[in-house]
Amino acid sequence: MLIMMIIMFAILYFLMIRPQQKRQKEMQKMLDALQVNDKVVTTSGIYGRIVSIKPDKNIVVIEIDDTNKVRVDFQRSAVAAVLTPEKIETPAS
Repeated sequence: MLIMMIIMFAILYFLMIRPQQKRQKEMQKMLDALQVNDKVVTTSGIYGRIVSIKPDKNIVVIEIDDTNKVRVDFQRSAVAAVLTPEKIETPAS
């Protein structure tokens, strides 16, 4: 019975816990590599370009409209992805 519990825990670890830890490390690496002028999408679905980073407050300023210079402050953790040229899609209006 004890061996079955150990086997179940090992399966749980390798199928659920380990992949989650790997995703968290990748996400933290992406957030640490954010730079000014990166095109990003936030967790709320807002597309924009980073215009400044305030590392002491853990905030990024994202410009969401080039013509009117609309800038919004977001927590760094609100950035879901950095858009590379092949990932950039025009958002549906």
